[in-house]
Amino acid sequence: MTIVPITSPDLDAAEVSWFAALCSDDYQFLGVPDGDLRSSWAHCSGIVKEAEKQGFRNILCPSSYQVGQDTLSFVAGCAPITDKINLLAAVRCGEMQPIMLARTIATLDHMLEGRLTVNIISSDFPGEKADSGFRYQRSREVVEILKQAWTQGEISYKGEVYDFQGLTTDPAVPYQTGGPLLYFGGYSPAALELCGQHCDVYLMWPETKEALAQRMHDVNAVAERYNRTLDYGLRVHMIVRDTEAEAREYAEYIVSKLDEDKGNAIRERALDAGSLGVSHQAKNRDLADMEGFIEPHLWTGVGRARSGCGAALVGSADQVLSEIEQYQKMGIRAFIFSGYPHLDECKHFGKLVLPHLKTCSMPEAYGRTPASTPATPLGVGERR
Repeated sequence: MTIVPITSPDLDAAEVSWFAALCSDDYQFLGVPDGDLRSSWAHCSGIVKEAEKQGFRNILCPSSYQVGQDTLSFVAGCAPITDKINLLAAVRCGEMQPIMLARTIATLDHMLEGRLTVNIISSDFPGEKADSGFRYQRSREVVEILKQAWTQGEISYKGEVYDFQGLTTDPAVPYQTGGPLLYFGGYSPAALELCGQHCDVYLMWPETKEALAQRMHDVNAVAERYNRTLDYGLRVHMIVRDTEAEAREYAEYIVSKLDEDKGNAIRERALDAGSLGVSHQAKNRDLADMEGFIEPHLWTGVGRARSGCGAALVGSADQVLSEIEQYQKMGIRAFIFSGYPHLDECKHFGKLVLPHLKTCSMPEAYGRTPASTPATPLGVGERR
């Protein structure tokens, strides 16, 4: 029995994803930049190709104004070099005019033949500090416009931020039926309201299982008001080895050269550095034991040099597998893993844990992906 009702209660598999380090977030030693691990096209596309080779079903492509790459451009570039893995594109709402964004996403969805998923982001733009209420209102309107574009013949929308009337949706009709699934992470009341009303998968950062359960209850209470259910996801780093001792030794190794001032600077440069979710990750470090653990295998050391997701599962293959199974019993159906360096840890997890997990694609589980090219204006529909 899952903690709260979920959209996919009978799904006996999980979407297991990896992470493309687009935003200057790859290290051998945390907080020590390495030119060989820069966020270049060559390096990051290599992570995507390795994740596909290992059997991961999706890969998160993040968005932030740091030394790295534009997310949607990167996703487009991945279309011709992949054929199985989904791409989870982080979209910061408001960066692009919503109808043009709908067209861009539809174009990507056709390029990927239905392998696109979207992570809705509401944090500040570079150089801007906006009121939280405004940011979430803007995101709400963007999502509602996207849904019109993906499911109707016309866009007519009047909101507080956007006002569009009588526009054809022909250029914005996606490959997937109903459009890509919307993944969302956020902790404030406004964030939960947006997710509960409109999104499909609620993503959480690592906390104790008790805290994760409370997050699920909170967003489910909102979803119930709209007669909806959600699926749930967990974003967490991985350090898995043949033995627990080896995994713990490696955890200490990757922070062995960390300068605390440098770690603070890395955290503070992120656009979400002041968010409620980030503050909860900081609280985890305050509550951890002397070795940085808040649960037997959940280590908060990563957060010393990283904003956002700030903890890792650390242990042997059997121990990590057991943790994942416990999360699945709670009702978590989507996992986004990563590790440092991302290419090496992708291989470790792919060898030691992934073969023992039954995996799926969430868009396929939802019936979004058509069996053949759909009759859309960008597919095989009538040209008008």
